[in-house]
Amino acid sequence: MSAFNAIGEKREVQREDFTPGIEPQATWCPGCGDFSVLKALKGAMTELGKNPDEVLLATGIGCSGKLNSYFESYGFHTLHGRSLPVARAAKLANPDLEVVAAGGDGDGYGIGGNHFTHTARENHDMTYIVFNNEIFGLTKGQTSPTSPKGHKSKTQPHGSAKDPVRPLSLSLTSGASYVARTAAVNPNQAQEILVEAIEHDGFSHVDFLTQCPTWNKDAKQYVPYIDVQENDEYDFDITDRREAAEMMFETETALHEGKVLTGRYYQDADRPSYGQEKRAVGEMPEVPLAERYHDDSYEWERSYDMLDPHK
Repeated sequence: MSAFNAIGEKREVQREDFTPGIEPQATWCPGCGDFSVLKALKGAMTELGKNPDEVLLATGIGCSGKLNSYFESYGFHTLHGRSLPVARAAKLANPDLEVVAAGGDGDGYGIGGNHFTHTARENHDMTYIVFNNEIFGLTKGQTSPTSPKGHKSKTQPHGSAKDPVRPLSLSLTSGASYVARTAAVNPNQAQEILVEAIEHDGFSHVDFLTQCPTWNKDAKQYVPYIDVQENDEYDFDITDRREAAEMMFETETALHEGKVLTGRYYQDADRPSYGQEKRAVGEMPEVPLAERYHDDSYEWERSYDMLDPHK
């Protein structure tokens, strides 16, 4: 029995299945890169044969937080910076559920930065999409953690005195087992990367460059972009942490020098996920909690009933 009887059900899935009837048309600003994230996510789920009942999308606050309003699946619109702990809990309670978390650069690398580093460290089996437009968009254009040094905004009228966060490098050093960067202007690559990220067993972090034509005109369109896997100038092994780290540093430096590099940067396919580790040492039940409490005949347990105080 599955906690959701649609999980694992074999049926043909169309992209339109992920378009909700209540809010079928996204209302982001014209030219916003967020439209590309929505399109790529719908395409990836369709390509993987997932149906909406098999997916949970947890989002934070901001323009990116509206993603689950425009995407038909189970959804949870969390507090600012808190999409990851909600997504982690859902995945641990029901491992068969395909869990995706999403948030902006301020939401994910600033307010929720602690959750980001520890979710990566523990290697929870989920995909985290960060809409990186280098600005706080919903609150009308304040400096964000990824805004470049010298960037002028309402909160930094004389220019930011701080170096920006390096999200790819931070993700790798924290322990993410799949790290990639794509851009709204490269929809084919974006869908391919999301497919790989969702299929990966472990924490997948996708830094998604999304232009904000309303509040961050400096970033423009993130073009022209270079795919590091398709350009002969860049040759590195994505399974080698040292080589990946060097390529990430070059990519993050180049972005603020006018060169947009995208692609896959790191993957560790052998590392067990957090759930696998916990089940291996007997700290998680073999039958998921979601399975138990979906069964009306199951007798509820309390945490203190599951623990042996003498161990």
